Amino acid sequence: MTYHWSDSTDSLDWDELAALYRAAPLGNKTPEGLKTAFGNSLFRCFVYDDGALVGVGRVLADGVDCAYVCDVALLPSHQGTGLGKEIVARLVALSQGHKKIILYAVPGKEPFYRKFGFRRMRTAMAIFQDTQTAAERGYIDEN
Repeated sequence: MTYHWSDSTDSLDWDELAALYRAAPLGNKTPEGLKTAFGNSLFRCFVYDDGALVGVGRVLADGVDCAYVCDVALLPSHQGTGLGKEIVARLVALSQGHKKIILYAVPGKEPFYRKFGFRRMRTAMAIFQDTQTAAERGYIDEN
């Protein structure tokens, strides 16, 4: 299968991107919120199959110290094909030169990211807007 790869948001359909995140399923992200998030990201990766957006990922980074790989998503029809692996590999390659590359994974997906060299951090902490849901989904301890 031949995919078209892009890092440009110029002709991106933000509604299509929001629909991809719902289908993935990675939550209900608004087109406006996604436009802000991707606009503030140093690296972006969009994958198209026959003109349809099927995969995406981004990196928040400062260009020197820290890069954060986030929002990697694929349509269910393209999951399990190796495309997600290629998206992460491209984002990690773009982030080389940073002192650290960070991500947080959906609970249970950690083995996938270990293949790229990611290791569990002992001191990572987070403040979530909705701590109850974050705890229910396994992202944080309840106490």
